[in-house]
Amino acid sequence: MRSRVIRRCHQIVVGALLLAPLVDVSEGAAAPATPADAMAQAAAPAAIADYRRKLNAYQEARAAFEQEAGAYWNAIADKRRIRSAKRRSHQSITLDDYVLARPPLYEGPHRPINPEPEEGPAPRQRKHIPVVADFLKAAAEQFQFAPQRPRTEIDFKRAYARVAQAYGLTKEQAVRVYSFETGGNGNHDMQSGLSTSRPGSRAISTAIGYNQLLTTNSVELLAEQGDDILRALGEKAARLSGPQRAAMERKIAAIKRMVAYAHSVPDTWSAHERLADTPKGWAIHALVLDIDVGPLLQTHKLLTSIIFARNKGYARPLTAAELEMMNLTGDGTGLDMVTMPPAMRERVPTANFFQRQGYERNPVAIRHDTVAKLLAVTDARMDSNSAKPGARDLAAAF
Repeated sequence: MRSRVIRRCHQIVVGALLLAPLVDVSEGAAAPATPADAMAQAAAPAAIADYRRKLNAYQEARAAFEQEAGAYWNAIADKRRIRSAKRRSHQSITLDDYVLARPPLYEGPHRPINPEPEEGPAPRQRKHIPVVADFLKAAAEQFQFAPQRPRTEIDFKRAYARVAQAYGLTKEQAVRVYSFETGGNGNHDMQSGLSTSRPGSRAISTAIGYNQLLTTNSVELLAEQGDDILRALGEKAARLSGPQRAAMERKIAAIKRMVAYAHSVPDTWSAHERLADTPKGWAIHALVLDIDVGPLLQTHKLLTSIIFARNKGYARPLTAAELEMMNLTGDGTGLDMVTMPPAMRERVPTANFFQRQGYERNPVAIRHDTVAKLLAVTDARMDSNSAKPGARDLAAAF
């Protein structure tokens, strides 16, 4: 689109010059060159020939790489299906059930630059990523709900610590996951990509809070854990009186309507993802900011992974790094890494647990290219970030 606009502007300039009266150029001064003049100059034949030769070499190298990479990632998918089938039939997983080679890397020539003007693709429209203001606005409009925000960040940390302990999360799990997800200093309304220390920063996802819940996480948690959340809020309301109880009852009524909306589709991630990308889905995500509901959602996000592992027969307590792997990659994929014996962790590449696009956009997984290395760097980052003020405050709240 931009190139078409530029060319249209050039056409207007050329037309204006042709229609204008001739002007006497005094004292032999040359008329200034215009952008249209520059674009009208054809590239030299030798430059065009060199470009085509380099383009052909690039295309051949890239095609060969894509064939090799396609075979590799197809093998990754095949092995993943084999592991899933073996788990369903309670068979042991061995090294043979993983691809032990690293993904191929493209090492051929870069795409050359065309010396001739060419129409580029239309610029991609940046998809709007809703932020906290959007979630709050949607909550008010869709469910007449405003989350009860904490007076101080310490108040929210104390509320989270109380809930986490009551549901069986350990202090180490909660604090170290918080340290990894927020860098050790995140607030309850911290959104991925946004930082007060970086003016002009942009949200890179809808992830919010101590465990960085996405809008889809909030919808799914409300669909699956809504009854428990309502039960906990009902018990709290029973201990209140006067205006506080009335406010809690209004909150419960709004959340009941949200739960009904979350239940309006099948209990699948894809269905919840579609709901999450609606004004009502944004409104549900505002619950993460509420001092009563936010800690419950954050806790249930981690607790569902722990329960998933336990139900699959993994009785040993999850370390914080192991829990984070399940938090980041999904319970099934994360458990694949968690249940792997230490000797296998040293040999199995991280590529086995990613789709190709996700892997190629993840420099941490590429650089720390075995399960053992990925868990180690996760632990190291947790160690470092746990010393920061926000993490120390959360630890003190337990």
